[in-house]
Amino acid sequence: MAKEEKKPEKKGGYNAESISVLEGLEPVRKRPGMYIGTTGPDGFHHLVTEIFDNSRDEAMGGFANNIEIVLLSENRVRVVDNGRGIPVDIHKQTKVSALETIMTTLHAGGKFGGDGYKVSGGLHGVGASVVNALSIYVKAEIHKDGGYYMQEYKQGKKKAAVKKLGTSKLSGTIITFEPDEEIFGKQTFEFARIVSHMRQQAYLVKGLRVSVIDARAVTKEIPEGTFYFADLGLDASSQTFYFEGGILSMVKFYNQTLKPIHKNIFYIEKPTNEYESVEVSLQYVDDITSRILAFANNIYTSEGGTHLTGFKTALTRTLNAYARKNNIVKDNDDNFTGEDVLEGLTAVVSIKLREIQFEGQTKSKLGTVEARGAVETVFSEGFNYFLEENPDDARSIINKVLLAVKARKAAKAAKDSVLRKGALEGMTLPGKLADCQSKDASESEIFIVEGDSAGGTAKSGRDRRIQAVLPLRGKILNIERARLDRMLESEQIKNLVVAMGTAIGDTFDITKLRYHKIILATDADVDGAHIRTLILTLLYRFFRPLIDGGFVYIAQPPLYKIKRGKEIFYAFTDEEKNQKLGKDVLPEDMMEEAVGEEVADNVEGEPEKSKKPKRDKISIQRYKGLGEMNSEELWETTMDPNKRILKQVHVADGAAADKVFEILMGTDVPARKSFIQSNAKKATIDI
Repeated sequence: MAKEEKKPEKKGGYNAESISVLEGLEPVRKRPGMYIGTTGPDGFHHLVTEIFDNSRDEAMGGFANNIEIVLLSENRVRVVDNGRGIPVDIHKQTKVSALETIMTTLHAGGKFGGDGYKVSGGLHGVGASVVNALSIYVKAEIHKDGGYYMQEYKQGKKKAAVKKLGTSKLSGTIITFEPDEEIFGKQTFEFARIVSHMRQQAYLVKGLRVSVIDARAVTKEIPEGTFYFADLGLDASSQTFYFEGGILSMVKFYNQTLKPIHKNIFYIEKPTNEYESVEVSLQYVDDITSRILAFANNIYTSEGGTHLTGFKTALTRTLNAYARKNNIVKDNDDNFTGEDVLEGLTAVVSIKLREIQFEGQTKSKLGTVEARGAVETVFSEGFNYFLEENPDDARSIINKVLLAVKARKAAKAAKDSVLRKGALEGMTLPGKLADCQSKDASESEIFIVEGDSAGGTAKSGRDRRIQAVLPLRGKILNIERARLDRMLESEQIKNLVVAMGTAIGDTFDITKLRYHKIILATDADVDGAHIRTLILTLLYRFFRPLIDGGFVYIAQPPLYKIKRGKEIFYAFTDEEKNQKLGKDVLPEDMMEEAVGEEVADNVEGEPEKSKKPKRDKISIQRYKGLGEMNSEELWETTMDPNKRILKQVHVADGAAADKVFEILMGTDVPARKSFIQSNAKKATIDI
């Protein structure tokens, strides 16, 4: 009789004991990325946004007109509004105060039903509680109904019950918090980054005053019960924003260094029902790039969404209809495309909805289906009226679009020529490219170097299996004001486009990228910095997905080679050079004498008793370019994946980046001069 086969024991059984139940705010601390996207700088600064959004929603509802954000010492942030104040009475369901419920419970707030808020950005209802969970310290101070209340928390848990500290004639909420280093590591809030976001928010709520104060250098403690920090009269950096014009003022701000092609700025604000409204403003400028900012309930949707789709559809359809109706475009001509009508456009689209759906907690993309139709209807009607009432402006806009159509067709012909030439004439890769052996893009990298000398050194010192080298001759074309057809006349740019493999323009395909690390390796001088800026301008304007995807890096070659006896050190900054030398190695008065020559402390002929202790000879070599290094030095310091230093390029603020590129690389010389004069003290100059 056959024996019954014994089933093997399974390891890692999946049963009820395998299920973890996290209580309160534990899920937030366990998986912070699910709630704020990342624990890096973006998520770190997002904490401020979450608290500010609650105050901003009070202003949107007409209950507040003043918000103050203060950066305190030790990375503490204080956000104050003069709204209604968070309720402190006992919540029927939780049996504790409403304040404690909001601060310690996910999905608790006044934005899920009832009449607390007609419109808000915080539909997810996790803002304050998530900030609380991810902070080592939080204090909520409430001025409401004649009373002054306070409660403190640590890592999402209350320290004590809500206390009434006294009476108050004020009304509003003060939230002070300090992010937990256990979650975020050692990070510092960037004043400029917060100012940029708050300026944007002030444009979006007419009549709202937003102040940002950097008080980290102030040592005086804030007295208990202080409402506005600004009232203390302490010396601190601050910026205040207040705009009556709303998003029309915002369009003016973004176009202040550009040349408008029509006088009047289009603007419309129209309610679609009791709770919802659409607001759009736009102006065309003499430029080839577009700047479109889309907001939903005052939250910047960096990835767009249904409201932006509705705007673009209506813009294309309205301009096509106007051009044909007025016989500017003939019936047998091609329609304007979405690409044509966006060239040179600065626009702001803002929609306010009662019921709003975002894709993800960080709210970077709007998913509400009704938003598309609402924006299409309101904008189409308003913009058509604007074109009819302002025929000179309309003619200027249509002529701008016709120029874009002509450029598009010329660019397509030039692009097709480049790609056809690469495929049919054996120039699949440029002749100067030393390609790598690997065909796996995920492990392959390309070094874009300055000149044939550096190219030769890099080709000799590289790891041929995974590292490719493309030398560029001199400075490439400044593409900030160049169209695609003119760009592709440049041999250097053509080589770069073909080498990367993604194509360009409407045929760009990031999946065909041949290298997942694009490394800019230019000389450590003014010319090298300029060449790096020109390449970054090209990548930012025409290959933005490469930057957003984290594929672009800047190499950090050393500035100095220090030889002490038989030991060799490399220093990447002047501070590091001085640190490596040290006072025990070289007397301070002889530090400069050592540059470029050998120095010894013993002087021949001195009596033995007066001689200093013998020290190793030191020589210092200052590198001006990669071509000065031999291949071994370049590999060891700049190309070896195990030792090198790379800086990854990313965009923290797209609107600010656009503005800097326009000023530095555009045609407005006075604006560039003003920018340089204002920021000259921040520059590191190597003389």
